[in-house]
Amino acid sequence: MSVRALLGLGTNLGERLDNLQRAVDLLAETDGVRFIRSSRVYETDPVGPVQPDFLNIVVEVETDLSAKDLLGVCARVESELHRVRLERWGPRTIDVDILGFGDQTIDEPDLEVPHPRMHERAFVLMPLLELEADPMLPGGRRLATMRLGAGAMEGARVSAPPILPSSGRGILG
Repeated sequence: MSVRALLGLGTNLGERLDNLQRAVDLLAETDGVRFIRSSRVYETDPVGPVQPDFLNIVVEVETDLSAKDLLGVCARVESELHRVRLERWGPRTIDVDILGFGDQTIDEPDLEVPHPRMHERAFVLMPLLELEADPMLPGGRRLATMRLGAGAMEGARVSAPPILPSSGRGILG
């Protein structure tokens, strides 16, 4: 049975746009993952230590994989793009997070879905809202029922059009 999943991708090291393109390509080339669409690319202020600005997108995929297996795919993409984890919220060549996995709520030590801080981050919300008008948030809440704090949507600027797989492989439609 296929599940619709939303993935957040971010990068602030190297050729950032190329990193996003390569990550989308790797996802689309993965058996059991079919690319549906991407948000536009947003340049965003970093959260955490002083570091370069990020480029962020949210992609929608359809998958036959379990959430754990999709998490493994995300880790493989990060590894192939030489992600190094030196400090929490530090700079990275790529970060691939599962934001949503169908209507499932998952609370395991290595996987929380919906992503626990997605509603607190403009770099997730801005691209996410292009794909999902009222996304499921942690605790079963919906964005339409929440009051976002002042500045919740600050620090995110449209930077480039949506990213599509280079090969066209894996695209649904």
